[in-house]
Amino acid sequence: MVIWTRLPNRGKVVKAATVSGSDMANPLRREVRQLYKNLLFLGREYPKGADYFRERLKSAFMKNKDVTDPKEIKKLVDRGEFVIKELEALYYLRKYRAMKKRYYEDEMSAVLNIGRPVD
Repeated sequence: MVIWTRLPNRGKVVKAATVSGSDMANPLRREVRQLYKNLLFLGREYPKGADYFRERLKSAFMKNKDVTDPKEIKKLVDRGEFVIKELEALYYLRKYRAMKKRYYEDEMSAVLNIGRPVD
């Protein structure tokens, strides 16, 4: 199905979007697919490996594949978005720790007296 719209200032009719029949039947389908793609992208840098993350992601989505209630689907999508935020926080923390270690390693070892012989 093609959705047509009018531009406000020009009065021209343009194609706004093409929506397949399955998207019309379940409007959350697109949101679920986008969530899966985003999680798959973020999983590339997962500490235990991309393959581990991909398997876990697939099993989580397959476990909930039979859910049809829109409220329940929305709740699961919200949980997935929370997981995205947690993954982003994990990656930022890892980056911060690496930078801190790189720039403050000598300073911290001097404070803690690491690497010096004991008198």
